[in-house]
Amino acid sequence: MLYREAQVADIPQYMAVRMAVRENQLSNPDRVTEQDNIDYITRRGKGWVCEVDGQIVGFAIADLQDHSIWALFVHPDYDRQGIGRQLQTLMLRWYFGQTQHSVWLSTSPGTRAEAFYQQSGWRETGRTASGEIRFELTMEEWAKHSTQV
Repeated sequence: MLYREAQVADIPQYMAVRMAVRENQLSNPDRVTEQDNIDYITRRGKGWVCEVDGQIVGFAIADLQDHSIWALFVHPDYDRQGIGRQLQTLMLRWYFGQTQHSVWLSTSPGTRAEAFYQQSGWRETGRTASGEIRFELTMEEWAKHSTQV
């Protein structure tokens, strides 16, 4: 497995991963444009990918402007191999190297993603208008948790 920063040329491959997931599926794929992806990995924040045999199987994107995690997805064929955890580690290490501001994300309730974030030290802070669970993570919580893993 190769982990590296995401490049604009990676967008089609990592969006194929995004479309393959079984949980937290996009209800309308047209709402996430190529320009959105370009902005998030070049201007708003940074992204990372995991490759296996030259094929992207997971990706993560942090947004410094909104202090959020815009994406963290692993292709279902590569579940439970530690890819999501490693991508999260790379992303949060970079994020908290840029700012001390807490970071947030949201995910659908009752999903494996919900359990993943709880186990990773994220704190539930409520629900979004669409009913997703909102999680937050402070730099201190991350530092404490990342040394325990």
